[in-house]
Amino acid sequence: MSIIDTPRDGAPVDETALDDAVWASLTGAHAHLAEGGDLVRRYSTDVAPFAAVRTWDDPGVWDAIVDMVGPGAEFPAPPESVQLPAGWDRGEPFHGVQLVETDRLHGRPDDEAVLLGADDVPEMLDLVARAQPGPFLPRTYLLGRYVGIRRDGRLVAMAGERLSPAGWTEISAVATDERYRGQGLASRLVLDVVHHIHERGDRAMLHAAAGNTGAIRLYESLGFRLRRPMAFASIRTPVSG
Repeated sequence: MSIIDTPRDGAPVDETALDDAVWASLTGAHAHLAEGGDLVRRYSTDVAPFAAVRTWDDPGVWDAIVDMVGPGAEFPAPPESVQLPAGWDRGEPFHGVQLVETDRLHGRPDDEAVLLGADDVPEMLDLVARAQPGPFLPRTYLLGRYVGIRRDGRLVAMAGERLSPAGWTEISAVATDERYRGQGLASRLVLDVVHHIHERGDRAMLHAAAGNTGAIRLYESLGFRLRRPMAFASIRTPVSG
């Protein structure tokens, strides 16, 4: 068991679910949004582009992946130590980091934050397309609570919840319109999200690109710490025939 060294309430915290946060979410809080079975699962394709396997040690996992995504399709890659069967290709990795909260992180509700939902999806997609915070699809809002800030009736900043492994909630889709950056809107929305995560009894975590040092410094200043570096890559299933 992995333990946070400075937990929020003084109690030891199990970080094991964070080792494979996607699988933990798909078999837990987000099981109702999952497709697949006992060995391979993914989110509905209009919710999130994430998938995972229960174990890479089961020889049936490769056929189960092909059954799910089809021939010549991409799927999240296993660790480098796992040898791919003949005909499978591994893509270049994208390097990121996983951060978790410390006892320095104190959420607070924001009076200007408004809840976002189905009716706001076109604006959310537009802001994401301009700010590029990461994947956000037409039904991503179903993963958790999303909030935003409007100026002159226009959505200019947003943040919300994504993965939900047991005891944890991931903060994601932190985006600010370029014209409104430098005003602290992202920090305010992150802390609003944190406040409601803590109200539910969960702890906050997030992922960031390893090269996005500005965002990582911001999160660390709010009270997050680096848990581990991560490498995100994909494999491609064999083309049939």
